[in-house]
Amino acid sequence: MIGLRRLDNLLYCVETVLKEDIEGDLIETGVWRGGACIFMRGILAAHGDTRRKVYVADSFEGLPRPDPGKYPADNLDQHHQIEHLAVSQAEVENNFKKYGLLDEQVVFLKGWFKDTLPQAEMEKLAVLRLDGDMYESTMDALSNLYPKLSRGGFCIVDDYALAGCRSAVDEFRASAGISEPMHELDWTGVYWRKQ
Repeated sequence: MIGLRRLDNLLYCVETVLKEDIEGDLIETGVWRGGACIFMRGILAAHGDTRRKVYVADSFEGLPRPDPGKYPADNLDQHHQIEHLAVSQAEVENNFKKYGLLDEQVVFLKGWFKDTLPQAEMEKLAVLRLDGDMYESTMDALSNLYPKLSRGGFCIVDDYALAGCRSAVDEFRASAGISEPMHELDWTGVYWRKQ
């Protein structure tokens, strides 16, 4: 679903943090069938990295219903009604197994981001990949995880073309004083490197 440009970017980001020994694990928030996480785990395996973990964060039940009272930007969001976005953890685990990549370096964080990410065990991140579509999901991920992103690490946003996601990213960057330039990947993907 993410296309070759975003896959190429993910390869570039992971290989760069490995080559430069940027501290931290890898995470995707919103994984669907797990493809990007499997790819990240595969890159680690190809480079013989046995210490970093890949965190697989998802509700495994689809997207949350909008809470327009708390997050007006999600007012008309319909993602929660798209049934094929709800992929079970068991199915994602089986997808990892197909490639021989389900092991102790893969950690599942099951639940809504507002519940799981504040308690997430990782101390540092080298790659933070956001694929939550909505304002709430994107803001939950940025608020809880961006402070853990190491200098030299990458923040990748899959859904910047979506209004809710874009609002969350722009507001967070402004409030956190993030001045690093965002680079466009394609019609919706963007990323920046933390300095």
